[in-house]
Parts: sequence; structure tokens; C-alpha cells
Amino acid sequence: MRHFVQTYLDDIKWASKGGRYYNDAAFAVRQSPKGEGVVTVFYPEEKLSSPERFRFVPFLVTDDPPPGQRWGHDWCTSCGICAKVCPPQCIWILRGKLPNGRPKPEPEKFFIDIDMCMNCGLCAEFCPFDAIKMDHDYELASYDRTSAHIHDKERLSKPLSYWREINPKRAAAEEAGRQMAEAAKAKKRDQAEEAPRLSNDDARQLPYRGAQY
Repeated sequence: MRHFVQTYLDDIKWASKGGRYYNDAAFAVRQSPKGEGVVTVFYPEEKLSSPERFRFVPFLVTDDPPPGQRWGHDWCTSCGICAKVCPPQCIWILRGKLPNGRPKPEPEKFFIDIDMCMNCGLCAEFCPFDAIKMDHDYELASYDRTSAHIHDKERLSKPLSYWREINPKRAAAEEAGRQMAEAAKAKKRDQAEEAPRLSNDDARQLPYRGAQY
């Protein structure tokens, strides 16, 4: 009975601190050993915020689209590594082709069967171009399992700004890593350009060093 009564007293206490008590500050206390009473979220009217490291169905990262367009340039090069490392083999990729018939480093078609996907995140971990990220959207239930549960490239593609919105800390760390890598490449390139180049006459005057066995 004390636990039952304390539940309503706790509700009144948090409600007096700013309206509804279903917020991150309240749940940090209510879901800890310091919490008192019963905590109930009236889903779907009320939802808890997803942690940044929460992962669900993957999505494809694109550049932020210019005005009037839905997506920007694809980060995916259709290398196929994600499909190879996927444990349930739920990823299918069709690589694009140039007008001359040569392979194009962009996927023409990209499919993920969300009924088979185990949300392990290996595809995002092994992607060498950071083109795959794990989404926070978990409300994917549908009565149509033939098409609604097979996500195509149009449904999987989301801009970089979306990734920064759902996972700001990791997105900032990845951006800092990319900037450091670009700075290192630029420094190496500048050093190569500033290095003195030997003329043909100077090269002939160097002592010959044959192969040693």
C-alpha cells in the first residue's frame, strides 16, 4: 500500500517541476535506485528518448541535399563488404553502370530485408566509407510482409544531417576523424611538393646501389 501511494506522490512531485514527468531528467532518477513508486509510459502517446547508441535497421548516408532535392550524393560505393559480413545475409546490392558499360561506384539498387536483419551493426562497422549507420526508427510494424518489410534504396537513404541529429556525439567524433585524416593527407602532399627534385644530371651522379642478396 505504501508503494502504491508513493507512486502518486512521486507523480505530483515531478509534475510540479515542469509539467509531465516523462523526460530525461525525471527518468534518470525514477529508473535508478533512488526512484520511488511505479513508472509507466503511456505508449504510443508518450515515448522515451532513444539513447545515442541504440541501433535498429541500417540506413544509407547521403550528402545533405541541395534545395529542391530529397537526397544528396551517395556515400555508398557498392563495394559489397556489408553484404559479405552480414550474418543473416539480408543485404542485396546491384551496382550501377556507366554509359560505356563499366562499373559505377554507386548502387543502382540496395535492399535490406528487415525481417531477417538482426540489428547487429556489422555492416556499419565494416563499411570503409561510413556510408551505413544504424537507425533509431523502431516503429516498422506492418501487415504487408511482401514489400513493406523489404526496404529499398529510396527508403534507406537519409541525409547526413539526420545522422547528426540522432547521434550527435558520434557524428562529431567521426567528423573530427575525417578532418584529421584530410589534414594529414594535405600535409604529406605539401611536403612532397616542397621536397627538392633531382634533375637527370644529378641523378646520374648518385652512387649506384644494386640489389643485395
